[in-house]
This record gives sequence, C-alpha cells and structure tokens, in this order.
Amino acid sequence: MDAAVTSKGSRPGKRASTDPAVRRRRLHIVRNAVLIVVGTIFAIWLVLFITKGRFLKHPFENVAQSLSGRDIKVGGDFQLYFAPLRIKFLAERIDVANPQWADRKSLFSAKRVEARIAPLSLLFGRKRAYALDLEEGRVNLEWDAQHRRNTWTFGDGSDGKPFEMPRIDRAAISGTRLRYVDPQMPLMVDLAIDPIVARDTRIGKAVGLKGEGRFRTTPFRLTAQLLSPDASVSGGENRLTLRAWAADSVIDVAGTLPSLTEVEGVPLKVAAQGSDLSDLLNVIDVAIPQTRRYDLKAQLVKEGTAYRFTGMNGTFGQSDLSGRFTVTNAERLRLDAVLTTRRLDIVDAAPFIGYNPDIVAAKGAVAAAAATGAGAQRVLPDAELPVATMQRFDAGLDWKIGVVRSRNVPISNIAMKLSLERGRLALEPLTFSMARGDVISDLVFDTRQRPSAISYDIRLAPTPMGRLLAGYGVADSGTTGTIKGRIRLEGRGDTIHDSLATSSGRIAFVMPKGTLWTRNAQLAELDLGTFVSKMFQGKLKKPIEVNCGLLAFTVRSGMAATDPILIDTSKNVVTGNGGFSFATEDVDIAIRADGKKFSLFSGQSPVGIGGHFASPSLKVISPELVGRAGAGIGLAAIVTPVAGLLAFVDVGDAKSAACDPVLSGARAAAQRTSKGKPRDDVGKGKGREKAANNE
Repeated sequence: MDAAVTSKGSRPGKRASTDPAVRRRRLHIVRNAVLIVVGTIFAIWLVLFITKGRFLKHPFENVAQSLSGRDIKVGGDFQLYFAPLRIKFLAERIDVANPQWADRKSLFSAKRVEARIAPLSLLFGRKRAYALDLEEGRVNLEWDAQHRRNTWTFGDGSDGKPFEMPRIDRAAISGTRLRYVDPQMPLMVDLAIDPIVARDTRIGKAVGLKGEGRFRTTPFRLTAQLLSPDASVSGGENRLTLRAWAADSVIDVAGTLPSLTEVEGVPLKVAAQGSDLSDLLNVIDVAIPQTRRYDLKAQLVKEGTAYRFTGMNGTFGQSDLSGRFTVTNAERLRLDAVLTTRRLDIVDAAPFIGYNPDIVAAKGAVAAAAATGAGAQRVLPDAELPVATMQRFDAGLDWKIGVVRSRNVPISNIAMKLSLERGRLALEPLTFSMARGDVISDLVFDTRQRPSAISYDIRLAPTPMGRLLAGYGVADSGTTGTIKGRIRLEGRGDTIHDSLATSSGRIAFVMPKGTLWTRNAQLAELDLGTFVSKMFQGKLKKPIEVNCGLLAFTVRSGMAATDPILIDTSKNVVTGNGGFSFATEDVDIAIRADGKKFSLFSGQSPVGIGGHFASPSLKVISPELVGRAGAGIGLAAIVTPVAGLLAFVDVGDAKSAACDPVLSGARAAAQRTSKGKPRDDVGKGKGREKAANNE
C-alpha cells in the first residue's frame, strides 16, 4: 500500500529534468551553439579582414541603392571590414547620385574616401567617425523649389531634414569643394575648403573657406573662417566669421552656429558698408531711394521665412540711422521697418524726390535734376519710379527724424508712415514741423495704373513767417505775420516731373493780419515816395503791416494761373497776375502795388518775376516804369522840373480788400473790396489765359 502511494506521489519528470546528465547535455548544446555563432562571426570577420571585404563591393552598391533610393557606384578599390572592432570603409572614385529633380547629378563624389566608423553610431545617436580621409571630394547640397525636399535626406525625400554634421575625431581633407543651392531664397554658393588635418578632434588653427556664388541675380564672392574648427569637426558649436563682397558693398557676419548648416534662431552679428544702400537692397528686389556712403551694424536672427535685424545703428551720408527691420521671404517679399534718425542732412533727403545725393552735394540741385534726364535749368527730377520692383514687394515703414540740417528752411520732428501694397505706395501721413508750424501731407503713388496716378495733398498749419523766411532776408524779431496753406494736385506719370506737368488742382497760401519786418520793405510796398521819405527819416526798417493776404493758383494740365494773388497792407493793395508751368518750369508773374494814400514818388509799375524754377529773376525796373520815367523827363524839359514829378504821383485810389474771402482762400471771382464790390484787378494773368487755352 505504501509502495503504491509512493509510486503515485512521485514525479519522475521532475527528477529527470534535474538530473546532472541532462543539465550537462543542455549546457553542451548552448555552448556549441555559441561556439558556432562566434566561430561563424569570427570566420566572417577573418574572411573580411583577409580579403578586406573587397568582394562586398557589388552587394554594398545594391543594398545601399535599395535603402537610399539612389544610384551608388564605386569605380575603384573598395574595402569594408572590421579592423578589429571598428568598421573600416574605403572607396575610390565613389559617386552617390542626387535625386532626379536636383540640378547636379551627384550628391557626393570623391577620388578617395577612407573612414573608420563606430558601429553602434550607425544604429543609435549621432553618426561618429574615428577617422576620415577625404581626397578631392565634391559635395552638392540642394533644396527643391518648395523647400520641402533636399538632396541629403534619403528615402522618398518628402520631409527634408537639416544637414547634421557627424562627429569626426581625426580628419585629413584636401581638394574638396562644397556647393549649396536654395531656390527659395534663391541662393547658390560654391566653396573651396582649405586642407584640414585634425587629430583627436584637434586642428589647432582656423579652417578657411573661400568661393563665389549668386544671390538672386547678384554675383558675390566670400571668404569664411571656422574659428573653432575642433568643435566643427567633432560636431560641436562652430564660431564662424564670414565676409562677402556684393553690389559694391562689404558684408561681415559673425556668430556661433550649433552645426555648420544650422542658422535657424541663431543670433548673428551683421555689418554692412558700401557706396549706396539702395544697390544692396536691390539684390533682394527691394527699392529704396539712393543713399550716400553707408555703414550699418545689426543683429540678425532667422525665424522661418523671416529675417529679423534688430539693434541696427550706423550712418548714411552725413546722417545717422537706428532701429529695426524685418525681411519676410514669403509668397510676396515684404519689408517692415521702424527707424529713427536724430539728424538728417538735407543732401541725404534729396533722393526722396529723385535726386542723386552725391551730385547734389557736389554740383547742386540743377545738376542733379539734369542727371535724371530733366532739361537745362530744370529742378524737377525726371527719374522714373521703379515700377516693376514696386509691384514685386510690399513694405511698411515708421520713420521718425529729429532735425533736418538746412541753411534756409528749418525742418524738424518728421514722422513718416509709409505703406506699399502691390504697387500702391502711400505716405499717409508724412508730417513735420517747419518754423514752428506743422505740415501734414498725404502722398499716393499708384503704379498699378498706367501711367502712375499720383496725388499730392500738403497742408501747412499757421506758421510764423519770421522763422520760415529767415534765410531769405525776413527778420524773425518784430515779425508777427503767419502763413498757412494747402496744395492739392493730382497727375499722371512715372516721374515727379511728369506727374506735376499733367496735374490739376489748387495751391493756396493765406496770410492773416500781422507784421512783416524786412530790409526790403520798400520793394514789397513798391512806393518810391515812401522809400524816399523813409530814407531821409532813417526809418528804412519799419515793418509792413499786413491786414490779410492770399497767394493762390489754379492748376490745369500742369499750368498754374494766379487765382488770385491779393495782399492787403496798411498802405497798399498788392495784386498779381500770371502763372507758371510745371512742364517747362517757366515763371511769368507780375506783382503790382497800388497805394491807398497819395504818394509823390511812386513807381506804380508791376514787378516782374520771370525765369525758371531753378533761376527766377526779379525785374523791379519794368518797361512800364521806364516809360513813365521817360514821360517825366519829357515833362520836365518842356514845362518845368516840378511837372516831371507828375509821372510818379500815386493818387492813392487802391481799394482795400474784404478779408473774409481772402482768408477763406476763395478764387478770384469771389474776391471783394472792403465795400463789397467785385474786384476787377485780380485773375487776369497770362498764366490763366494759357491754362484756359489748354483746356
């Protein structure tokens, strides 16, 4: 019974599994398997080591082609084996093809490349080479037009990745060139790399690069240095300095890059200097007015398609400039800037109306106008707007200017708001202070219409004439008169001259009651009798007392006619007839003053203003006055000397002006005498007749 129980409760299988003989057999099986595997691996290693793996040349090409989707060929010797635990790779006349969309057939080619590679780095982490010898290498790195694929990302290439530099402990590189193409910028650069010899990731001196390329349509050349080449070879940070020459400018770039081709989000110090900043910006199809020699510094950070320049400061010509700007390389190129200038030289402002600043500084405005294509003795520039360029990019500008250096016109506190949208350039508003008065203007240049539709709307707030005209002989002290006005013109043309030569609108300046103190007061009063009495009494500088005044022109097809010129003073009524032409810049205006009181010695003859905008002439002694002088001489010879004075007598019958229509800037037809009667002494000039003939 016990035996039966024992037999039933025993576990023969378990005893068998714990039998030492069974365990030994299993250990032998495992050992033999391991020995077979190790032996096989050793045999493979030994075969590879003895043969240098040369027989793997074609299998390597086939497997590499299958994994990369590229044609890979080795035209010379080939070695691939473990030596002893590092992968030894050698290939002569190797060629790795680019995808079909690329410009160049080969991504990489070399006369000879030899490397010792860390095996595990091929599976995990960043690739590492203990040694690299490269002779006559050619590397062609390209992005596609949509900037989605690149040539160094294998597979289907649908997701291009940034180029990652492998870690290299020892390197010997000679005769190698690198070509990089980015059609989106677009940029093409071809660089020659100076020979590199490095051991244990140490090079000991800067590595130089030099080459040439093309950015958009502008060729350039450059030199660069890796100031921390040890880190570069080992895949660490790269201290880079670069200098490029393009568009008659020199550009310096310095910074520390995480990898050789990674600039995204990396702050770079940028400096640029050259003869004309507009030439440099024209490289990226951005049009700005010409400048004199410039020298600017800023920090650049690339964020996606935006290139942000901050902390900018420097000079252009004799003016300073600071601020920030951003260039966005999207579907439409866009430039946004916020700028500040403390002092702007008037010569540096000349390009804003089309003048070359260097010519203005050397030869004056007339020569600068002639350089734009304007005729002789013209001052309106005839330089065409860059219509095609203005339609290729958009822009926004906020620019504040403290003071404009000028001998004659005191201008300060300029604030400019500029917008450019698909060919429509608007300065809305452009404001500035002039002689303690404020000017507010809206200027629109619409190049979408052919020829361009240009409108000018300039408003002058009440401004003291003493400061405004201080450079032209008017004394500030004692002058209480002010002036305000507005210019509204619309024309067609691609130049300032053409737009004004075809313009229509109105120009009006109003002078409220005040005094005007000037040494040339007698010329304004045009009363020789008053002049003689002042001269004997020693009161030559008595101020003119202005009751009200209006200098207005109606412009039709570029012809401006007085409408009216009417100034009422305490002693005279000054009227003007005539006009000027924006097309020819001819001036033909006659100014006449009639006395309100009896004067013994009065010229009473008009003063002629003629010539051109560039060289106006003042004719105080008119033919009419000469005729009256002849009559006086005749009377003196025939009758008595006293009778000769009758020719110069002003009976003082001038009709005072009603100031309400004058101060409202009304046209000539609405002007009245102080008694409410229509005036018949305004609005009869030659310019008005010419304008009527042109309609």
